[in-house]
Amino acid sequence: MSHPIQWRISDDPVDYPEALDFMERRVAAIRAGTAPECVWLLEHPPLYTAGTSADPRDLLDPDRFPVYPAGRGGQYTYHGPGQRVAYVMLDLKRRGADIRQYVRTLEEWLIRTLDRFTVKGERRDGRVGIWVDHGGGREDKIAAIGVRVRHWVSFHGVALNVDPDLGHFSGIVPCGISRHGVTSLWDLGLTPTMPEVDGALIEAFADLFETADD
Repeated sequence: MSHPIQWRISDDPVDYPEALDFMERRVAAIRAGTAPECVWLLEHPPLYTAGTSADPRDLLDPDRFPVYPAGRGGQYTYHGPGQRVAYVMLDLKRRGADIRQYVRTLEEWLIRTLDRFTVKGERRDGRVGIWVDHGGGREDKIAAIGVRVRHWVSFHGVALNVDPDLGHFSGIVPCGISRHGVTSLWDLGLTPTMPEVDGALIEAFADLFETADD
């Protein structure tokens, strides 16, 4: 019996506590078998989130935007308009129960999505997320990854910079990495709409995350 994944797309910014509440409830329902797996594409109002490894010294401007504890892995991350956040709630038991492989598949999802816009996204050893190499030693981060798994059900997910205000990242040391900057599709000279990015994400996702079967 197949279990189709539910896609939710929010056009208006979603407050962070509302997103957390939805994920908590959906994760419990997926585990109980009373709701389908879900991927939620959304934007947040400007805010910072603190992962479980966040160093308070990396919060450079604590009064700039609201700061929320996220409960996911990782350090400080910015979310805001122009950034597509994808919260991924999947039953990993149906997909091999391998968290490391799951994170790698999320990375591949972002890489294939960027490839649809002729952008070469790359992994870096020791650095979470997806990076763009400008040459000459300059690299910028274009997408972040932060996951949490409870009873083998995933939540939180990825964030892809489409056209956010890159200046908003200056209030934190993004993911604890100060030697590199951040970029976006629009910063690279590409101008896709958010629906076009959503379409690319959905297509690339289908190639990697097969519908689970009992």
